[in-house]
Amino acid sequence: QVQLVESGGGLVQPGGSLRLSCTASGNIFSVNVMGWYRQAPGKQRELVAAITSGGTTNYADSVKGRFTISRDNAKKTVYLQMNSLKSEDTAVYYCNLARAGGNYWGQGTQVTVSS
Repeated sequence: QVQLVESGGGLVQPGGSLRLSCTASGNIFSVNVMGWYRQAPGKQRELVAAITSGGTTNYADSVKGRFTISRDNAKKTVYLQMNSLKSEDTAVYYCNLARAGGNYWGQGTQVTVSS
């Protein structure tokens, strides 16, 4: 079984920055994909960014150039550095880990961008 624990959400003004962290426990396997999704009220959950265990990244067009995903395999942790935040980035952000035989979610962390 895999558990994911997120941290780092909060309230920030437009143009500000936040860093999200997600640490996995359990048998995550050496080959996996970790990512961040978000869901705003009334909208579907969408991919924000993902990174493979080998370091290949993928970003939603809406966050390219502003967000950076990274990971520390030794710590089983994935990070999302969010810069130049906009009001439309307001959502609950969920950490995800996908590996052979399983797809796992964190509990979510709220990010609110507002003045």
